[in-house]
Amino acid sequence: MMREKIIKAFEESVSVKKQFVSENIDTIMEVSRLIADCFSRGGKLLLFGNGGSSSDASHIAGEFVNRFTKDRPPFPAIALNTDMAVMTSIANDSDYSEVFARQLKALAQEGDVVIAISTSGNSPNVLKAIEVAKKKKLKSIAFTGAKGDKLASKADYVFAVPSSSTPRIQETHITLGHVLCQMVEEILFESHRKK
Repeated sequence: MMREKIIKAFEESVSVKKQFVSENIDTIMEVSRLIADCFSRGGKLLLFGNGGSSSDASHIAGEFVNRFTKDRPPFPAIALNTDMAVMTSIANDSDYSEVFARQLKALAQEGDVVIAISTSGNSPNVLKAIEVAKKKKLKSIAFTGAKGDKLASKADYVFAVPSSSTPRIQETHITLGHVLCQMVEEILFESHRKK
């Protein structure tokens, strides 16, 4: 019984990812170029989410700032969920729904790109931040699930994983983050080598 459940979990993950990439390949390429262009113009990538999505935001930011598969210059990426003093002061003095929006107001500049991660697409703090991104004329990318219509309706680019299972959505989100890192590195690393 346990063996079958383990195999089923892996098979479901693979199946969701295959469907996702077949439906989103063009958008993945477009967003890879968008992020690479942002970095090449001196802009930054700002990421945020709650819970597992918070960890994904931090993970992806770390890959951009440090390295992914290539030794290359660092790329400016910030996960807005990592500074506990800032987050808890905003949550305490204002409201938890403001923890990302207020940081975007402080840190983001026109030309920056945001990645908003919410498996449900309904997180109030993520939705408020996307609204700030729109007002500040930032390009916004949503990572969400099949039912993430609220977030999807507010973002410029949408990656909606075709599943309602949180684990399958999160597994696809981190694979997507890795693929974006790889593609951006390849785009910019090649341009650095040619200079």
